[in-house]
Amino acid sequence: MNNLLRIFKALSDKNRLRILILLTKKKLCVCEIQDILGITVSTVSKHLSILRDIGFINDEKSGKWVYYYLNTSSKDVVMNQVMLILPFYLNDDELIMQDLEKLNSLKHKNTCAI
Repeated sequence: MNNLLRIFKALSDKNRLRILILLTKKKLCVCEIQDILGITVSTVSKHLSILRDIGFINDEKSGKWVYYYLNTSSKDVVMNQVMLILPFYLNDDELIMQDLEKLNSLKHKNTCAI
């Protein structure tokens, strides 16, 4: 039961749900997520840390940036099922739709300080 509680606690924040939906579309760095969500870099980093610690996401370093992406090789059945249904229930949410529009128009070089 403790693992289930940790999963649902990680999902209990609107911004973490928004991040997960964004990461279903592509790998993103902190500054890109910050630009889309309109929250501070430190807040984004905290949300990413929670999602990574529970196992929803992974990261990889590429040059100056760390990119975050969904953990598609999780052995956790509950986590995998959640990630299958989450987009189905959230893709028609107005805020999620706005986030996805921003994602589609995002330019990495314009978002991140080089």
